[in-house]
Amino acid sequence: MAKFTRKGKGGTPAISTASLPDIVFMLLFFFMVTTVMREVEMKIKLRIPEATQIKKLEKKSLVSYIYIGEPIPKYQSFFGTEPRIQLNDKFASVSDIRQFIESERAARDEAEVPLLTTSLKVDDECEMGIVTDVKQELREVQALKINYSTRKKVE
Repeated sequence: MAKFTRKGKGGTPAISTASLPDIVFMLLFFFMVTTVMREVEMKIKLRIPEATQIKKLEKKSLVSYIYIGEPIPKYQSFFGTEPRIQLNDKFASVSDIRQFIESERAARDEAEVPLLTTSLKVDDECEMGIVTDVKQELREVQALKINYSTRKKVE
């Protein structure tokens, strides 16, 4: 009787890697499109207070942010520990708010200027004195749409 032998070992064929570069570039493109870069480097400590009733802003592109809080330890040796105002990426004083609002208005279309909102992101432990000064300056510049940024209270 004849013996039957296999010539090669069976098994699974090798996985094709021909489509691997396509998958890698598709994932790379996806993450490049969906990733949002941080616009402002925070130079202050900011722990936003909690609120029970909040409402989301409709058009975030029409919002200008003013940050108020204590400088982070990196800047405390130069600016101290008193609450400071941060406009975009730099520390500012109350008198700089006028120029900030005017530059924000100049960067927009004339039809969008009445829709601009100024959002105050104030540290939870900050005193109201500096916030009142900022609000007074905003009132003088006729920036009357003011919003306080908060986070939802977890129950």
